[in-house]
Amino acid sequence: MPYETGGRSRQKQRTRDALVAAARELVAAGVTPTVEQAAAAAEVSRPTAYRYFPNQRALLSAAHPETTATSLLPADPPSDVSQRLAVVIDTFIALIVETEEQQRTMLRLSLEADPAERAALPLRQGRAINWIEEALLPLRDELPADSVHQLAIAIRSVAGIEAFSWLLDVAKLPHAEAVRLMKWSAQSLLAATLAGSPPPLGPLIE
Repeated sequence: MPYETGGRSRQKQRTRDALVAAARELVAAGVTPTVEQAAAAAEVSRPTAYRYFPNQRALLSAAHPETTATSLLPADPPSDVSQRLAVVIDTFIALIVETEEQQRTMLRLSLEADPAERAALPLRQGRAINWIEEALLPLRDELPADSVHQLAIAIRSVAGIEAFSWLLDVAKLPHAEAVRLMKWSAQSLLAATLAGSPPPLGPLIE
């Protein structure tokens, strides 16, 4: 049972929120905070902080900015699949740009973690694939479900913190150009699929 769900739950939730907020501010400032650093910034004692977060990885996972939303579409989404995808990709990329430092930290942790730890990190939960696949739902009338899923994965591979970091750090693009290229790549994959031009990918290897 998480420590904060015990007695005095409201006070404990406030303490936990303060630690998470402090960790996010430190990450945004370019620091990968330890539990001790977050505790000091939140004015919480170290022993108390460790009751909430037994290690740095647990703290940073809680501080990850990725939304818990089950959908990035509005309540009344467009019916056109290209417009639906634009809404989802625009929102997803805006989140990445707004929280770039936190996203980079989680990316680094996901690359350093062992397989068991990596699977538990927020960056590796497949949320974005689900959001994109929901945007592509109208394609289910034209394509098998497996093909729609594969397209969602392909689009996620060109629109995320991984692609954004590469475009900035390796390709040396300005932020605005990197964003424009990710959006163009996502729409290009959709357009190519609608035109029937991509070669058959075949079943995905699990």
